[in-house]
Amino acid sequence: METVGLRREVTLFFFLHPEKLCTMSAPVYPGAPNQPPYPMSQPGGAPYPVPPGYGDPSQALPLGFNMGYSGQPAVMYQPGPIGPAPGPVGPAPGPEYGGPPGGISPAPGVPADPVGVPPGLEYLTQIDQILIHQKVELLEAFIGIETNNEYEIKNSLGQKIYNAKEKNDCCTRNCCGSMRRFQMKIKDNMDREVIRLIRPFRCSCCPCWLQEMEVQAPPGTTIGYVKEDWHFYLPKFSIQGANKETLMRLEGPCFACNCCGDVNFELKGKDGDTPIGRISKQWSGLLKEVFTDTDNFGIQFPLDLDVKMKALLLGACFLIDFMFFEKSGETNDCSSVFS
Repeated sequence: METVGLRREVTLFFFLHPEKLCTMSAPVYPGAPNQPPYPMSQPGGAPYPVPPGYGDPSQALPLGFNMGYSGQPAVMYQPGPIGPAPGPVGPAPGPEYGGPPGGISPAPGVPADPVGVPPGLEYLTQIDQILIHQKVELLEAFIGIETNNEYEIKNSLGQKIYNAKEKNDCCTRNCCGSMRRFQMKIKDNMDREVIRLIRPFRCSCCPCWLQEMEVQAPPGTTIGYVKEDWHFYLPKFSIQGANKETLMRLEGPCFACNCCGDVNFELKGKDGDTPIGRISKQWSGLLKEVFTDTDNFGIQFPLDLDVKMKALLLGACFLIDFMFFEKSGETNDCSSVFS
């Protein structure tokens, strides 16, 4: 008990007199005359360096200061003021458009924003085939009232890359039939309009007033036209650029039975002789063909074809659908593939 009491007294003494800790040092021996005592040598013979005033209680440094030779305050951690919390982390910056539509992986080696490609059409640089499926409208199928056509545009794997929907009024749809004027908006999977198709009213019975489709990408910027070329018995079209110069040609069959088979429109070069692709109206089955005007199309083109030309072929496909395969609401339509 006496030992414990002694320890407590010693601890209390140093707690009340912390400066006494700084005066305690290793055993010393007297140095030269008129010099303060020096500490004992290290094992091996070399003495420790001696700081000025060593052994002088008046030179003792208070606690919290560096006990080395500089006599400078010790570097101690001091928490700095807490600043404002950083702002919320938003999505990574990037272009408004760019890259493939949502859920579609880009092809390796293809840049996200190819130079000269209209925004939203970057994915078309990676493919050489497009599938177009018209959605079935129940109101149109059972009642016969023509509704706005709506399509899904997919790649060869069946993944939806764009959605197309006609914008028109009920009177025009049901009175003008397949010859009607319309605008069609093509949007990507993020619901951003990337292509706009504009078709004016035309009557194909008159050779001087032939069918035409304007293609804009992005909306407001015309990249070309699809124009019907008059021929006595063949359906022919010119794919034209923004300045109305002919770039490619389309030619349909002279006699095509739209029953139990596909109808092919051959895509050829500017000279009209070299085949480079095809637009095919695919057989959808007996029930769909007889009771609805729901159509399926396939477009094939070279992989390295200019992306604007691919967009023009989309417009050509929709024009062909309305001219030859849109059945509801038409009574006096002269535009049809002979069958």
